[in-house]
Amino acid sequence: MKPIEKHESGTHPLLWIETALDAIAYFCRVLTGVALVVLTVIFGWLVFGRYVLNATPTWVEQVALLLVITIAFLGAAVGIHENTHLSVTAFRNLVSDRMRRVLVVISDLLLAGFGFLMMWQGGKLTLFKWGSSIPLINLPEGLRALPLSIGGGLILLFTLGHLLRIARGRDTRSDAI
Repeated sequence: MKPIEKHESGTHPLLWIETALDAIAYFCRVLTGVALVVLTVIFGWLVFGRYVLNATPTWVEQVALLLVITIAFLGAAVGIHENTHLSVTAFRNLVSDRMRRVLVVISDLLLAGFGFLMMWQGGKLTLFKWGSSIPLINLPEGLRALPLSIGGGLILLFTLGHLLRIARGRDTRSDAI
């Protein structure tokens, strides 16, 4: 937990944003953890049904695909928030501190743009595919693209949070001075 920053009138007015982002990331971690457990259980049911009951439950593959997509995109967004995503910092570590700050801001701006594009195009794809059904489970096909737009929106939100911390001089990421 981060220490609470004091302001002249008490708690800093922007601290609630950081707290909200932490809460959203925590919720995403819980959701992806539950999805992983459900994924494990339904694949156990698939194996049991196929080899013990000799009746393969066909819906498992479609539900598993939805769960994997959800885990991947929400997990990627949490990785952005917690700075555990794949990042190449060798060049940033070779330059001066001032130039490193500039490169971190440029990187965050590019990442925010990427998150926005994921959100926007994923939303368009979700709406486009919503009218058709996923075979075997009769859910809207748009559910396959929904995690893309939600994950993109979260990447955008978490990256804007990083930029806000940079602007306030509170960026604690290890490669971000």
